[in-house]
Amino acid sequence: MENPFHANWTSKGNTLCLGHWEIEYEGLPLVLPEPRAEKDMGTKGIYNFMDPDDELFLEGLDEDEWIVENMEWLSDVFIQSNIPLEEENFRAFYRAVNKEDWRCGSCGGCI
Repeated sequence: MENPFHANWTSKGNTLCLGHWEIEYEGLPLVLPEPRAEKDMGTKGIYNFMDPDDELFLEGLDEDEWIVENMEWLSDVFIQSNIPLEEENFRAFYRAVNKEDWRCGSCGGCI
């Protein structure tokens, strides 16, 4: 089953902190609340530009923890966009943003 969500962090390379989220559900853009639109999502990953495979740098919330922590604002986004409040949609959203998530300093641009 293909993920109905598509997430893109607009900045690439060594200026990650200058980007913002562009997230779509079935091709329609979502409007994220202001504090969420321009910062990392806090999903689990290794965000180290020098050694992206080093488990020592693993950080963020796993899928279950993240959904519980972000349920309130994400439910509001889903309701606003007529997205069913179903577990599979929350999981699909996490998986989409996790692929594009980042951390301040993870690109090395500020070093």
